[in-house]
Amino acid sequence: ALYAVIMEAWVNGVSTRNVDDLVVALGGTGISKSEVSRICAGLDEEVSRFRTRRLDTTSYPYVFLDATYLHVRGGGLVASKAVVVATGVTGEGRREILGLDVGDSEDEVFWRTFLTHLKSRGLAGVKLVISDQHAGLVAAIARAFQGVGHQRCRVHFARNLLAMVPKNQINMVAALFRTIFAQPDAATVAACWEQVRDQLAARIPKIGPYMDEAKAEVLAFAAFPRVHWRKIWSTNPLERLNKEIKRRARVVGIFPNEASVIRLVGMILTDTNDEWTIDERRYLSEGSMALLAAISDNQTIAAI
Repeated sequence: ALYAVIMEAWVNGVSTRNVDDLVVALGGTGISKSEVSRICAGLDEEVSRFRTRRLDTTSYPYVFLDATYLHVRGGGLVASKAVVVATGVTGEGRREILGLDVGDSEDEVFWRTFLTHLKSRGLAGVKLVISDQHAGLVAAIARAFQGVGHQRCRVHFARNLLAMVPKNQINMVAALFRTIFAQPDAATVAACWEQVRDQLAARIPKIGPYMDEAKAEVLAFAAFPRVHWRKIWSTNPLERLNKEIKRRARVVGIFPNEASVIRLVGMILTDTNDEWTIDERRYLSEGSMALLAAISDNQTIAAI
């Protein structure tokens, strides 16, 4: 109970009024207003340190970007705000949470500011950025990470593709689409894409141009080591993280402002990053990361 009320004060912003209310609610615990304020200030400092820490102690060949949405009050209205999270895989194959912000996920300026801040903290060695196709994000990636590959999440693309298909053909199209990603090498992946594209376009003509436009980004993973493909061809690795954010956010319901979102989500991400740091299992094996270095040396990735 003590932890819950302190977290409530912290998430909603410490003020004389809410600390007074909490001290009354705590009854005979003996905790003072100054103690509540001190604890909350310490939590703020911890989240701030985490969000601004240097990233130049290692390289991050793979960077994942995703957004989840929470309800935030502002200007007398309640709006859905995007909580964007960046995670990375280090050159040693370990996962880290790199950054967090709140804003408009469709705005290029917001994304460019977010990515530029990551770079200013030392983010380097990026070879592939994995994300959904948020409007503005792809342009921001091109500006902030020139020469870096972009992997469009294959899961999100598949959902959009299936939305163009009559209901009685969805299962068939989904099964056909999955065959592309079961191929053993980049050449056969590309060839299978073209075969599937032609078969589907013969039935549903508008699918043809849609697949043509998306091919390079949806198949960007194929330029990287085969053993990495399942881990880098979608943003699914962030789904569990987003679910945890949603679960914890349900306790708050509607956040009073963006700062309160940063407080709660920042602490969730700080704890998660600590767990990843001490986890004995690597996201990608050290041996497989050596394969990535070999590909880079041969400049294959530049062909994306």
